[in-house]
This record gives sequence, structure tokens and C-alpha cells, in this order.
Amino acid sequence: MSLILQKKLRLGVEIGYLILLGVTLGAVLTLGIFVASTIFNSEQYLTSVILSHYDQGILMSAIFNKFNFFLSFVVLIIMLYEGYDYKSAKRDKIVMLFAFLIVVFSLLFVGYYTPIILELQAQGVDATQSEIFRNNHIASEIIFKFLAFSLLMLLGRRLFLMRL
Repeated sequence: MSLILQKKLRLGVEIGYLILLGVTLGAVLTLGIFVASTIFNSEQYLTSVILSHYDQGILMSAIFNKFNFFLSFVVLIIMLYEGYDYKSAKRDKIVMLFAFLIVVFSLLFVGYYTPIILELQAQGVDATQSEIFRNNHIASEIIFKFLAFSLLMLLGRRLFLMRL
């Protein structure tokens, strides 16, 4: 493969990676800002059917459960892309830090907090009003915010490095 073709391929992969990071950041922000506030304030939008807080939580969990498939895919891509760069001696401490944090926060959200919340919801309304549920829900919200920040920082750093 010629050097020019290699550079074009690398640039295309890099741009695709940046787009994926941007889309993921947009999805995280959209879910956290728009979807959650709409679902949990559904009485402002619905005239005939009012959902209970428990029902609203079930809807949010279904949305996040579907999003988790996409997030798992993104984690795989980040691990492959950043692993390749690391192995190619293209190491940047800031990139490595935020890529690692994204993987950790994503895996915590997908593999720990979502299953706990779904399990408690399956036990019924009383379980969702417990201290265990509240603590796990608050922790999952914090993890999601850290995930958004880490995505923003990785995207920003990658854009900065691309211009050099």
C-alpha cells in the first residue's frame, strides 16, 4: 500500500473515530438532559394518560438498556483504536487517561448499575423506593456525568492532537 493511501486511510479512520466520540457524547447528553427530563415530567405532555413515577422509571430503564448495546460497541472501538495507537508508540497520557476512564465508567454503567436497577425494578414499586435503589440510581447518574465529561475531554484532546 502506498504511503499516500495509508495516510488517507489513517485520516479516514481518525475522522470516523472522532465522529463516533462526538455521536456518543451527543447521545449521553441527550439521554441525560432531554430524555430523562421529558420522561420524568410526562404529566406536562400527556393529557389523558398519566404515568406513575415507577412507570416512568421503567421507560427510562428500557431506553438506557437499549443504549447500553451502543455504549458497549463504543467501548470496544475505543479499546481497539487507542490500543492500536498505544502499540504504535503514539502515546499521549491525556488520551490514555480519558480513554481508560470512558471504558471504566461505561462498563460500570452497563455491567453494574443498569443490571441492579433493572433487578430492583423487577421486584416492584417498593424496591424502587428503597435506600439501595436510591443510592444505586444516584451513583449511576454520577457515573453517567463523568462519562460525558470523559468523552468531551477525549474528543477535545483528539481534535487538538489532530491539528498538530
